[in-house]
Amino acid sequence: MFRFLFAFVLILGLSPGVASAAPTLESAQRNVDRLRTLAAEKFEAANEAAIRIKSLERENEALESREALLRKELSAASTALARIAIANYKEGGLGEGLKLLFSTEPTQYLADAGTMDLFTRNYSRQLREFAATRQKVEASQLVVADKTALLRAEREKLNRQVANAKADLAKAEKILKGLKKEDRERLAREEAERESKILTESKKYAASYKGDNSRGSIALKYALKQVGDVYVWAAAGPTRWDCSGLTMRAFQQAGVSLPHSSRIQIRYGKSISSSSLKPGDLLFFGRPISHVSIYMGGGKMVQAPRPGKRVEVVNFTKIFGKKPFVGARRI
Repeated sequence: MFRFLFAFVLILGLSPGVASAAPTLESAQRNVDRLRTLAAEKFEAANEAAIRIKSLERENEALESREALLRKELSAASTALARIAIANYKEGGLGEGLKLLFSTEPTQYLADAGTMDLFTRNYSRQLREFAATRQKVEASQLVVADKTALLRAEREKLNRQVANAKADLAKAEKILKGLKKEDRERLAREEAERESKILTESKKYAASYKGDNSRGSIALKYALKQVGDVYVWAAAGPTRWDCSGLTMRAFQQAGVSLPHSSRIQIRYGKSISSSSLKPGDLLFFGRPISHVSIYMGGGKMVQAPRPGKRVEVVNFTKIFGKKPFVGARRI
């Protein structure tokens, strides 16, 4: 039996007494790249949350302003009712006038006391205005409370997404720090060589593009001028970019306003099939969408990919890393 187990271990390529082999430098680099890509995905999700937060903040400000106006109207209506009570008192209705004057629920009091007929002839409009305004204030308070709860939830979601992205980057850094010094230096040297080659080729592609005066071409020319700039989350220039920050600013040069979010940018323009792509078309990747680039033509695209990378020109493929191509838009 022991001989059989020993042979089985040898077949697996393991030596007796060793549970698993140490990770190779190649696998360490793959893990680092994977974690940095995950961080970029979470950062892009955070961009969308940040836009929703700004929208909710604007809605809240408008609602709070409206509520303040309604409260002024309610105060004016209450003052009108107080004047009615005083007038009634002066006319001899001492008891009812004072009850109305000091009532916290004027409309309820009038209904319960059976005195509506007494005031209907002269003051029905004021009473209706008071009741309607009070209902508006109460409804406004509920809407503001709901929007405030949504805003709080979005802020918490944003904080979680940013924290998770930073945690992924910290894990990548931990992997690198866990390597021997010579191995860490070797990986850094190899990565620098790869990035230098990509940068050289990207600059050649950028210099070769001529284009025209169409929106897409103007945006593409601007994006190509940023080749070599570093990736930084939430950055939109002038020398640091994330993926949707680059596309947003590029199309701004062409007179088009896009939001700083790939998940929202895909709602703009018109859908284009991959067989009909033209330079300047936006390319979207991931489910949910977590990356956007600009098609350059000739099977190439320009992008700000992830932490640790620079704006670059690379091949356009239907799978970018592990992210599937999900659509293109012509702005």
